[in-house]
Amino acid sequence: MLDPVVDRLEQYMDLLSTRQSLVASNIANIDTPGYKSKDIDFQFEFMSLTKGESPNVIDTPGLRTKNDGNNVSLDRETRLLAENDMRFNMAESLLRSRLLMSRTAIKEGSSS
Repeated sequence: MLDPVVDRLEQYMDLLSTRQSLVASNIANIDTPGYKSKDIDFQFEFMSLTKGESPNVIDTPGLRTKNDGNNVSLDRETRLLAENDMRFNMAESLLRSRLLMSRTAIKEGSSS
């Protein structure tokens, strides 16, 4: 890998992708009786990322359970989608910037 920053950004983006899948699954199951909303403790998982390990998926605590046992909140899930999108776009911009810096350094080094 190019450097530790790029490696960390890659891990961060992988974690965001995992969360995106969980949120999409929650929304898809909004009318499934007994379905429990799934999530990850994002900050904990990011701080303890180790390459190759999947994040710990948990039932989301503290959500109101409906009569059918389902606890998916569309408001919460759409907020998480928007937050996840914003984080992913920021990470993508940082990664592009880092790659551009590396490309520029390589070009300048080869022209000397």
